[in-house]
Amino acid sequence: MLKHHLHLPGSRTDVLFSFLPKPPSPHYSISYWTSAFVASRTLQPIFTTLYEALKIRAPTRRGALSSGQCSARRRSVRYGTDDYEDGEEEEYRHNEEIAMLELYSQSARGEALIVHASVDGEDVEVLIFKGFSSSLSYGTSPDPTRSILPARAEIKSIDRIKGPFEPSKIEYIEKDLKWEYFKSNFLAN
Repeated sequence: MLKHHLHLPGSRTDVLFSFLPKPPSPHYSISYWTSAFVASRTLQPIFTTLYEALKIRAPTRRGALSSGQCSARRRSVRYGTDDYEDGEEEEYRHNEEIAMLELYSQSARGEALIVHASVDGEDVEVLIFKGFSSSLSYGTSPDPTRSILPARAEIKSIDRIKGPFEPSKIEYIEKDLKWEYFKSNFLAN
């Protein structure tokens, strides 16, 4: 296997190219065409010309081209209990009822839920649609591991509405359903 460092015009980084004797996939076809040219002084103009001719953007990381040949992976973020301040962990424990409603909304086509709840005597509203929840009463935390409502929240009623949610014209399917009624009739399946 031959390796070559290349600096592309307009790029701040060098790229490491590896050349194999025969291409294992179409991904390596550029390497295969130029594998006969081993000297680094010869490869620099060839790759520069190929990049300009194919209009390939500069590499985003070592050894990978940003022309769709890189695979992206969503970064999963895990938060430990260290991130919470004193007493805050207890306050934002996982809310089982909201989790059940989020699960229900994933399979309920064309339907969203507006949950009316009470947290320490304060009324709050939460919109749940396609498995995601968002607070209509206050800002939603960017931390996906935090429950939208604390565990001590008490659900008062649920409105089933036609989705997607549009605040200017809400079409109700059913309004003011009590939590126990909703749980026994819609979540029992």
